[in-house]
Amino acid sequence: MWWMSNSLRRKEVGILNKIGDWLSGGKTSKGRTVIVLSLLVGLFTGLAAFILKWLVGQIETLLTEGFDVTRMNWLYLVYPAIGILITSLFIRYVVRDDISHGVTKILYALSRKKSRIKPHNRWSSVLASSITIGFGGSVGAEAPIVLTGSAIGSDLGKRFHLPPQALMVLVGCGAAGAVAGIFKAPIAGLMFVIEVLMLDLTMKSLPPLLTTSITSVCVSYAIYGTDSMFDFSLTKKFSIDIIPACVFLGIFCGFLSLYFTRSMNWFERIFAKLKSPWSKFALGAVVLGVLIYFLPALYGEGYSVISQLMHDADPSEIMHNTLFYGNNSSLVIYLGIVLMAKVFASAATNGGGGCGGVFAPSLFVGGLGGFVFCEIWDKLIGLTPHTAGFILPKNCVLFGMAGLMSGVMHAPLTGIFLIAELTGGYQLLVPLMIVSAVSYMTINIFEPHSIYAMRLARKGELLTHDKDNAILTLLSMNQLIEKNYQPVQADWDLSKIVVAIENSRRNLFPVVDKGNKLRGVMSLDSVRNVMFRPELYHKYKVASFMKQPPALLLTTDTLKEAAQKFDDTKAWNLPVVDENGCYIGFISRAGIFSSYRKTLVSFAAE
Repeated sequence: MWWMSNSLRRKEVGILNKIGDWLSGGKTSKGRTVIVLSLLVGLFTGLAAFILKWLVGQIETLLTEGFDVTRMNWLYLVYPAIGILITSLFIRYVVRDDISHGVTKILYALSRKKSRIKPHNRWSSVLASSITIGFGGSVGAEAPIVLTGSAIGSDLGKRFHLPPQALMVLVGCGAAGAVAGIFKAPIAGLMFVIEVLMLDLTMKSLPPLLTTSITSVCVSYAIYGTDSMFDFSLTKKFSIDIIPACVFLGIFCGFLSLYFTRSMNWFERIFAKLKSPWSKFALGAVVLGVLIYFLPALYGEGYSVISQLMHDADPSEIMHNTLFYGNNSSLVIYLGIVLMAKVFASAATNGGGGCGGVFAPSLFVGGLGGFVFCEIWDKLIGLTPHTAGFILPKNCVLFGMAGLMSGVMHAPLTGIFLIAELTGGYQLLVPLMIVSAVSYMTINIFEPHSIYAMRLARKGELLTHDKDNAILTLLSMNQLIEKNYQPVQADWDLSKIVVAIENSRRNLFPVVDKGNKLRGVMSLDSVRNVMFRPELYHKYKVASFMKQPPALLLTTDTLKEAAQKFDDTKAWNLPVVDENGCYIGFISRAGIFSSYRKTLVSFAAE
């Protein structure tokens, strides 16, 4: 029966080969591999989100359980400083890499690193942010887990040797899975990738993104149940007479987003000017500790305060451990101070050495801003709950959260669907849309980029939905520089020029001095008429034929700037110099066009 055994073995090998072919998509496509990997990304990202939330909850409970709510607690001064110190030491001596501004790092990896994210980001952000937030750091866990998910996607893609465009999809899958898993919001995860990471949604990228989002949210459902993150019950449905209030709330959220963005950038620049990490730690610890001591609502992510506002909790519960405790009439004043201070508490946390994102702070400020707006609107207009046009405070908390996310992150769809999925409040979709849209249009007048993207946009390193700009951003100047041009010097006579021409395959020659600084360029056409006359070899020098190039390309230029110089000068070749004016090489119009076309074709193929 040996022949039957060999036959079965051949069939097994054949089946395994077919499975391998299916996973790799055959010789023409990696699509099936991406689908399978997107499933794994969703599974791992969902588990990572659970671990992060669990760690934050355990640390916070351990530290704050049993606090007396009737008086101020000095431990609020100490805990945040300890958390920042442990985190900064962990990052400096264990991770040894900058892991702050997680979403910005993803955007940079997409545009400049061929979607390759360092492997340590799979776990380092989870540990660092859980310590920071658990000890009271006033930041969010979402940006770190988004970086973690994207790093998982990048790492799996690299292990299967996927091309950059497929790797880009898996990085997006990780981000979508992170948002979906931590918020139980699969649609918001998808919208986040489109609006914030600015990846184009195509029929090839949609299936893996959906697969990851669904898988990650199912992991969260299996662990936490299928209930929404916030227990919200709708007591007043949308009516057309609240539209004016929604429009004004949207404008308010737009300006509040502008305050959030510019204040945080201003305070971060102060930290950037400090050279010593201990100086940064001292400033961050003092600012954060003092703010949390007087305003305990700033401790951690702040979602408990949002939940209390949505459930009409006793104001004393919200103002615990503060000078305002017991004075319920001061709730609006207290919340107004808290939402203004949240920006500085978040910037102090990250600037001092902590690790966290602005996702949760923007939701926190938006929720409090919506509540404060509602209370002021009610008193100014003089309405009661039974009067037409009245807007409930707990509904405005939701509207404000969507409005701030739309403004700060320039992501109106993410804000709309995230809040709807967080609360199950799909019946409020229309007012959510109004507030989000108005907020986005308001801040867009003053800030064209999100808080994540503005740093890269200033450097021309931001990948956008503009295909032309995206391709020019993906291309690297260094890859296009041609260095096989024969340099000549201005004092060389015609005899040396002839030797240089014999040794060169180019018809263009950079003219440099002894320090390699570019003096000009010389073309073959300019010497063609005299190069065959030996009697003139010692009469003419390079300087006689040298001309100034129509423009210079700098090594610090973006490819978009380089392309603009080619358009302005109509030149076919332009020299590249460094910041000291030293010659590096040439870039040709044909080289840019060829690389541009290859990248465009690969975009379309993926």
